[in-house]
Amino acid sequence: MKILGIGNAIVDVICKVDDKFISQNNLTKSTMKLVDEIEFKKLLSTLKIEETVSGGSVANSIVGLSQLGNKVSFIGKVSDDNLGKKYEEGLKKENVQYFYSKKKEAISTGTCLILITPDSERTMVTFLGTAGKINENDIDKNAVKDSEILFLEGYLWDEGEPKKAFEKAINNANKVAMSLSDLFCVERHKPHFLELVKNKLDITFANEQEIMSLIDVKKFDDVINFAKKIDKLVVITRGDKGAIAINKNEITECSAKKNLQIKDLTGAGDLFAGGFLHGLINNKSIRESLETGTEMSSKIIQIIGARLDRSNL
Repeated sequence: MKILGIGNAIVDVICKVDDKFISQNNLTKSTMKLVDEIEFKKLLSTLKIEETVSGGSVANSIVGLSQLGNKVSFIGKVSDDNLGKKYEEGLKKENVQYFYSKKKEAISTGTCLILITPDSERTMVTFLGTAGKINENDIDKNAVKDSEILFLEGYLWDEGEPKKAFEKAINNANKVAMSLSDLFCVERHKPHFLELVKNKLDITFANEQEIMSLIDVKKFDDVINFAKKIDKLVVITRGDKGAIAINKNEITECSAKKNLQIKDLTGAGDLFAGGFLHGLINNKSIRESLETGTEMSSKIIQIIGARLDRSNL
């Protein structure tokens, strides 16, 4: 197995809203908010659903990797309910091996409300459901050991059982990559994430805001200096400024694609990471890996949703 992803198994519910809806519901644009099932259903009841698809950050990356021809797998917790069944079907349809045997849980499969504003930014409201109850017994140790790279998401990290699952996976991995996921996650888990980036991860994916928040700096030059010092591969997306990879003292940059018809920024970072990892595991250079990541990212933001179909590749 090339890459095993472990992340929140979430069904995405995509809706279009205006900026007024965001402010009226005390949401912060372009971030993620965790809610309980009651609040989730209350919000959803006021909206028109555009699309419902299997999602989850790392799962989106893994599907992209599969579409590029890589042998990949995924672990994420769902309940044996209608959404859980749809979620599993969505992975199998994309030739992703699913290392989790679902069973009826006390709470339902996780769901994420993705709110797209007219500027194409996405704001997420997440009911984690069963996904947030992942524990170390859900981690297939052999699947981790048999993979060249383990890919994790910051969304998954939480105190208690999820943290134990995270640590079991890392301790059995050959090489570990992780996305910081979201500014909300970074602010919530800053000391833990900093420890992971410095001492446990081989590859870190982040956007500019996330990495600057993590290390509490105002200038991007300070990010570059930090990445050089930790002696790991740090890959950062910078919006219209493109992307950059810092690997020890080697700095590689890639320009953003121009003149795109942007419809939805959901999945931009997920598909970027998938494209970059595709290059890496197929012995491409850092520059080529950045270019593949940028290409995948540019394709996903021109459609609604966080997954490409094969006709878009």
